[in-house]
Amino acid sequence: MGFPANGSSEKPLKFLIYGRTGWIGGLLGKLCEAKGIDFEYGSGRLENRISLESDIASVNPTHVFNAAGVTGRPNVDWCESHKVETIRTNVVGTLTLADVCREKGLILINYATGCIFEYDEAHPIGSGIGFKEEDTPNFTGSFYSKTKAMVEELLKNYENVCTLRVRMPISSDLTNPRNFITKITRYDKVVNIPNSMTILDELLPISIEMGKRNLTGIWNFTNPGVVSHNEILEMYRDHIDPSFTWKNFDLEEQAKVIIAPRSNNELDANKLKTEFPELLSIKESLIKYVFEPNKKTAS
Repeated sequence: MGFPANGSSEKPLKFLIYGRTGWIGGLLGKLCEAKGIDFEYGSGRLENRISLESDIASVNPTHVFNAAGVTGRPNVDWCESHKVETIRTNVVGTLTLADVCREKGLILINYATGCIFEYDEAHPIGSGIGFKEEDTPNFTGSFYSKTKAMVEELLKNYENVCTLRVRMPISSDLTNPRNFITKITRYDKVVNIPNSMTILDELLPISIEMGKRNLTGIWNFTNPGVVSHNEILEMYRDHIDPSFTWKNFDLEEQAKVIIAPRSNNELDANKLKTEFPELLSIKESLIKYVFEPNKKTAS
């Protein structure tokens, strides 16, 4: 097939990005603008092969980035009652894009999810033993996660695809309702479980660099280590709102107010850390990229 060997390709970069209206897709475009990288958003529907071929023909990209997909509004419970729509985008659409890219000799950087694992006997909570890239997904509690695990398994066969397992994404924009921090500050009650998470301000630029390096395969795309809900809310209180308070509840109580169970896990980020040694641990990254820039100074 002759995908570009690791290292940058000769012709100037041109990115074709899917997911213009999504959170990550929007941030990617802003990043490309800031870095002076030529890019266009795809206008085709992922499940419509002809529309994707037409995008590629008109844009002539060096790399394709997929940040499109359905997570459900307001949350993944939506997918439980919209199974066909979820399959159409997350499975049929993603596979179609990967297949078209392979046919055109293009690398696809695919923003996927790490919410396909849950703590188990071999990876106990608090043990520091994270799930690795080659581990088989063990969480099928939500239909969303089930479709994401299926598509990850199939994409392993596409040597042109770089799969990034994102988890509980966080950004410095605390007004964004998709931001994990914003979500948990608005809940009536929160569980308190350590998890691997993705600080977009630090990791999205790394994903662009991964494209430039033509990296492929599965990558746990989270900051090293874990952080719990309470630890984040304590940071929020200490940096943003000293009067902020919250209430906890356990998984049994949480189960009564959600339709589908949620994934809780630690992903092993050593592969990413080896490729990008400057990568900060989750708590360091939260302080540097999220809480310090938002710090409310006493007027």
